[in-house]
Amino acid sequence: MITLDAQATDAALPWPELINELRKGFCDGCEVPLRHHHDFSIPDESDGALLLMPAWIPGCFLGVKTVTVVPGNGARHLPAVVASYQLIDGKTGQQLAMFDGGVLTNRRTAAASALASAYLSNTTSSHLLMVGTGALSHTLVEAHKTVRPITRVSVWGRSASKSKALVRSLQDKGVNAVAVDDLEKAAKSADIISCATMSKEPLIRGHWLKPGSHLDLVGAFKPDMRESDDEVLRVASVFVDTKAGAFKEAGDIVQPIADGAIQKKDVCADLFDLCQERHLGRSSSEERTVFKSVGTALEDLYAAILAYQTATKVSRLIN
Repeated sequence: MITLDAQATDAALPWPELINELRKGFCDGCEVPLRHHHDFSIPDESDGALLLMPAWIPGCFLGVKTVTVVPGNGARHLPAVVASYQLIDGKTGQQLAMFDGGVLTNRRTAAASALASAYLSNTTSSHLLMVGTGALSHTLVEAHKTVRPITRVSVWGRSASKSKALVRSLQDKGVNAVAVDDLEKAAKSADIISCATMSKEPLIRGHWLKPGSHLDLVGAFKPDMRESDDEVLRVASVFVDTKAGAFKEAGDIVQPIADGAIQKKDVCADLFDLCQERHLGRSSSEERTVFKSVGTALEDLYAAILAYQTATKVSRLIN
């Protein structure tokens, strides 16, 4: 068995290959049981969450990710998400590899957003607004830049110091980035808005979205969390990573349905539909689109297979 630390896992998941691998995954599929999701109490702060996410391709690969999410870790200057991923031979049950699950999660999550953007955002999109300053934010900017000609990145966060730190990190990588303090103004001018926060209240309003814009909602992963208001779902064409996950866990979808703002049938398509060309995605340059992801073990498995094969130089076992 090989073990890849954070740096090695990152290097084994280059953006173009990872995005294409996820596209392949949503075309070919795999077995994905419902993930286990358990809240655990932490005295004097918000509950944490434990997630167990298995998936397998019969006769090829099997994998499982163990994740903890602790919202209060920001105050400790620790990452909110801690994870590990174990890849197993699907024929023999032998352990093949262990990966840094945080890096794998961040990169596959951002790659899924970029994959969706390739179908849903305008091809000329050049201004990206990044809402949120956590560990995923830098990764999302990189992924979006892989599929669209982003020349300007605005960064908004509740903490001015964290926003400036993210901007400096992006600038060090040659990105034209600037911190902004007026979220509404920045949102109204952005071609793509990507949100990765732990918010339980709407941050983005529907009337802020300009014609032709694309909204990428990543952060809210539980039914009581959300980053957009009901109006967003009324004015934009709605897409999700998986319908099963979105209708169960995505507060940005679950709450508007409960409020009567939209119905399940108003969700146009998921990544299975887009990648298998059952839905063509954006229909016009003026259409507003929104993509809501909650993650799926399919993404983890295909990312882990790519990382394993990249790291070991083995031939692909699936075509």
